[in-house]
Amino acid sequence: MPRSFTSHAHIGRRTLLTTAGAVSLSTALSACGGSGGTGDSSASAKPVSQADIDKAMKTPTELTFWTWVPDIQQEVALFQKKYPAIKVKVVNAGQGVAHYTKLRTALKASKGAPDVVQIEYQAIPTFTITDSLLDLRPYGAAELKDTFVDWTWGQVSGPNGEVWAIPQDTGPMGMLYRQDIFDEYGIEPPKTWDEFAAAARKLHKANPRIYLTNLAGNEAAAWHGLLWQAGAEPYAASGKGNVSVNVNDETSRKLAAYWGGLAQDGVISADPDFTDAWYAGLNQGKYATWLTAAWGPVFLSGSAKSTAGKWRAAPLPQWDAAKPSSGNWGGSTSAVVKATENPIAAAQFAQFLNSDPASAKLFATKQSFFPATKSLLADPGFVGDAPAFYGGQKVNQVFADVSETVSPDFQWPPFLDQVVTDWTETVGKSLAKKTDTVGALDQWQKRITTYAKSQGFTVKGAQ
Repeated sequence: MPRSFTSHAHIGRRTLLTTAGAVSLSTALSACGGSGGTGDSSASAKPVSQADIDKAMKTPTELTFWTWVPDIQQEVALFQKKYPAIKVKVVNAGQGVAHYTKLRTALKASKGAPDVVQIEYQAIPTFTITDSLLDLRPYGAAELKDTFVDWTWGQVSGPNGEVWAIPQDTGPMGMLYRQDIFDEYGIEPPKTWDEFAAAARKLHKANPRIYLTNLAGNEAAAWHGLLWQAGAEPYAASGKGNVSVNVNDETSRKLAAYWGGLAQDGVISADPDFTDAWYAGLNQGKYATWLTAAWGPVFLSGSAKSTAGKWRAAPLPQWDAAKPSSGNWGGSTSAVVKATENPIAAAQFAQFLNSDPASAKLFATKQSFFPATKSLLADPGFVGDAPAFYGGQKVNQVFADVSETVSPDFQWPPFLDQVVTDWTETVGKSLAKKTDTVGALDQWQKRITTYAKSQGFTVKGAQ
C-alpha cells in the first residue's frame, strides 16, 4: 500500500505495496504448522450448511473490520440492515505501513486482530504463506466466481482452488493523453509501443519542454503493470517454500531495453510521481500522457483541474496489436482472518460487501472505485458516464473494455516489500539516472534471489 492520495476518494488505489511485509520461511512455516500456506487445503474446505449459516446470521455477533476506505459505513449499513443481529465495528487501522504492520503484529500476538480486513491483491501471498487467511470456499464464496471479472478471481484464488478474499475494486491500466498537445504536434494516439516510441521522439524534438510520458523511477507499481501487460511471469510459488523469480527473463529484458532506451535518449522523463513537481508537470503540460490505471481519470480530474477538457483516454499501446492486453495497478479485497471466532458471519460480510449490487454500486459512486463486478462494468449508468473533463468521452467504457484484456495468470511474491525496495534501487534508479536498465534487471534479480534464500526459500529462476 502506498503513499496516500491527495484525493481522499482514492486512498489506497494507486500504488504497488512497498510494505506488504517481509516474511522468513521459518516464521511462515512456524505460523502454519509447516504448510507454508501453499499445501492442499481441500480437506478443510467442507461446506457449511445453509442451516448453520442462517443460525449464525441470526445470532447477536460483533465483527471488527479493518479498512482504509473513507465513508464505508454506508456499505456496512446495508449489510447490517439485512442482518440486524450482526454489528460491524469499522476500524481505520491506517494504510500502508501502519495497516499491514498492525495486522502482522496482531496476528503474531494472537490478540487484537480483526475478523475481516482489507488487503490489496499483491499483498495476499504475504498473508497466505503464514496461513493467516480463511479459505472462504466452505461459506459459499466459490459461487461468486462469475460475479467478478475473471482475472480478479485469479488474484484471490489459491493453487488448489482456495478463495482467500473477495475482490472489491480494480485498476486495469490504460493511457490518458492530452488531445490538445497531440493535435498541435500532429500525433495520433499510438496503438503500438513502436508508434509510442516514434511519437515520443517526434514530440520532444519539436518541443524539448514536453515529454510524451513520465515513467517514474520510484514507481514499481507501474513497472509491474507493464510487466503484466507484456506477458511476463516474474514470480510464482509452488509447494512448501519454493518460489520462482524471473524478473530478468526475455520479456522483462524487452521491456527494460524499450523504456531504458527512451530514458537514455531523453525523450521521456522519469520524475518521481505524486510529488509537487509531478503535479505541476501534469497541470502545466510537461507530460502529454499518463500511463495509469482505471482510478486515474477521477484522480486526475481533481489534481489537474486547470487542464479540464483537454484529456482523453485510450488503451495502452500494444506489443502485439492483434492480441490486446493490459496489466493491473491497484485495487483491493476483503479477506477473513483465519483466527476469527465468527467465521460464518465474517465470511458472509466479506461476500456481501463486495457482491451485493447496492453495496458494489456505492463503491463505484461514493468512493469512485473502479468496479470488480461484471454487472457494474456492463451497467449503462456507469460505462455511459461522459465527464466534461474528458471532453464528454465515455472514459469508464474505455477502461471497462481494457479490463477484459488483463491476464488472469500474473502472480505476486510473498516478500513484496523487499522486491519493491530492490526495484527502486536498481531498475528505478537506472531510469532516473539514464543508465543501463537491462543491466539493472540482473542486479534486481540477484538481490531478490539473495534475499529469498536468506529467508529460507528455495529459489528457481535465472540467477
